[in-house]
Amino acid sequence: MDRKFPLVALWSGLLVSTCSAFLEPYDLLYDNAVKAFYNNDYNGVVRYMEGALSSYQEVRGTRVRCRLLCQDQHPFDETFTDLVFTDVVLRRAACMNGCIEEKLGAQSLHKVSEDVVQDFNRRIPYNYLQLAYQKLNLPEKAAAAAHTYFQANPEHVEMGQNLEQYKDLQGVREEHFVDREARPHQLSFSAAVRLYDKGDYEGAIVLFEEALVEYSKADMECRALCQWPQRFEGYDYLRYRYSLHEVISDHFTQVLHCEHECVRDLATRPGRLSPMENYLPLHYDYLQFAYFQEGRLEEALQCALTYLLFHKGEEFMTENVDYYSDMLGHDGEPREGVAWYLRRHQQELDLLLIGSKTMGVEFTEGNYWSSSGGRDDSNRIPSGTDGWMDYVPISEKRNVAVASPQQLREGGPLVYDRVQLVQNSAALNGTQRVLLDHVISEDECSDLRHLAHAVTMAGDGYRGRTSPHTPNEKFEGATVLKTLQYGYEGRVPMRSARLFYDISERARRIIESYFQLNSTLHFSYTHLVCRTAITGQQDHRNDLSHPIHADNCLLDPEAHECWKEPPAYTYRDYSALLYLNGDFKGGEFIFTEMDAKTVTASVKPKCGRMVGFSSGGENPHGVKAVTSGQRCAVALWFTLDPLFRELERLQADEVMQALDTQSVWGQGLNINPKDEL
Repeated sequence: MDRKFPLVALWSGLLVSTCSAFLEPYDLLYDNAVKAFYNNDYNGVVRYMEGALSSYQEVRGTRVRCRLLCQDQHPFDETFTDLVFTDVVLRRAACMNGCIEEKLGAQSLHKVSEDVVQDFNRRIPYNYLQLAYQKLNLPEKAAAAAHTYFQANPEHVEMGQNLEQYKDLQGVREEHFVDREARPHQLSFSAAVRLYDKGDYEGAIVLFEEALVEYSKADMECRALCQWPQRFEGYDYLRYRYSLHEVISDHFTQVLHCEHECVRDLATRPGRLSPMENYLPLHYDYLQFAYFQEGRLEEALQCALTYLLFHKGEEFMTENVDYYSDMLGHDGEPREGVAWYLRRHQQELDLLLIGSKTMGVEFTEGNYWSSSGGRDDSNRIPSGTDGWMDYVPISEKRNVAVASPQQLREGGPLVYDRVQLVQNSAALNGTQRVLLDHVISEDECSDLRHLAHAVTMAGDGYRGRTSPHTPNEKFEGATVLKTLQYGYEGRVPMRSARLFYDISERARRIIESYFQLNSTLHFSYTHLVCRTAITGQQDHRNDLSHPIHADNCLLDPEAHECWKEPPAYTYRDYSALLYLNGDFKGGEFIFTEMDAKTVTASVKPKCGRMVGFSSGGENPHGVKAVTSGQRCAVALWFTLDPLFRELERLQADEVMQALDTQSVWGQGLNINPKDEL
């Protein structure tokens, strides 16, 4: 992992000390910006949020620079003893601690929460910025912020609409729509492809070569960032009392896994779920044909041979190599450094397979250099590429979330006499959809609304984020177990707490029966949730209360696919929303096509109305903005897999059985609500 990449010298100019002034932690600046937003202090939003973004980038850059600097200052010798190895490790650690503390000061000791890190990865700060710049009548900067956010959140319909509006504003030009977080290697590559497609091969060559240089820098940066703590899902090696060598082995394996995944990371555009197929080899494919078009056969031969390092023996490129060699009258060599890069990649894979067995963690090799294929081999003249490559799922890693035909049944009994079928799947223009009325009565709705006002907490169910989907609404929630606890403590009527428990079971039975499921439907998560329009923030609003999504897969509107993989709750099979009121403005529930734009059905909430549907990619859905008042509902997710039954529900079942005979709250309960998708 410590051998230098051939282009490491490109970083030498960046290894000098930066500004000696200490940085303010970016999460604190971010928090100040959010507070300023809710106080309508838009100048403050810009000041703090721009500062947070600058601090975030400086922290990231400092870690990279310090890692590379200390690696150069304290290299590993080819042969060393245990003591020498330990000496180098300790010296590197001291070097990096000193380097980072010198540049960041107290920032180096500051721990940023995972939620804030994810917000920055998802570019959430730019959503706040575009709204603030809009309020400050700075459309050029608002357009740039909106464009930057949209690149990583292409499913955000309202932001796309905002961008269209910015384009029509006077003074806003095309050059204002810049991605402030664009990755240089991808930026150069896409610009090169555009020139290539226009037939400007000379210009394309310059940019493809630039893209390769930037890729090398990005690869080093990605690997350097992997040197910080890593974590496998469900596995924390530091909690086990292993021997020194086992601890080192486990940590090394996790860092190695991160470094190995840099190939995938560098080939994935923001907001996309899968890497671009054949990304790095594609550079050399483009280049070999561009050089051929420019009459530079030596360079064309070299690039063709380099491509074959990734895809040994590929027929069409082998023919190109033969053609170039015949024309030149001699053989050639691939580019220096690429063979070493591929050897390192294979060595990492070999070590990972060993390390994962030691840890007992499954590691699956991905198809990183999948060939694009599909070329025209009708003649021997060197072939070019087919242009910009779409994102193609890696077969070993991805599964499209599509229900099998034999599972799609509906029209079963509604269990309770008063429940009324309003619309079935056909009327709702989809599959596995149903709209029902009178699931609960007006009195039950009233009781549950009063319960919600007493027990719900801001950010509950959203990892403490009070505005998880839009800054224009406040979200509050509570679980069944929490309401039962409040009932036992006398803080709410036990009758109301029991009602929440009972009506969720009523909803489960109806969904299970109507869709004629052959096995038991289990609770996956149950949440009493209210969303409230924030006064003073509804003017000219065109965002959604909850963006279009699917419940058990990651919706990719551009590819019209839904990937059944984490962080989606892939075990969820059916979903339902039971509404408690309709005295608010907006808040319609909508189904859409896979493009997340075309609305196929709209549901106006009201007391006792319930919409139920299968949780997969066949049912993308969202919620329109609540522009006035408060919208309350019971949100329910179900699974057919008993292994994924909701833990809190099982505890609530025990509470209901034991409530009248013993105290169940003496020891306290560890309530950890799941985040909603």
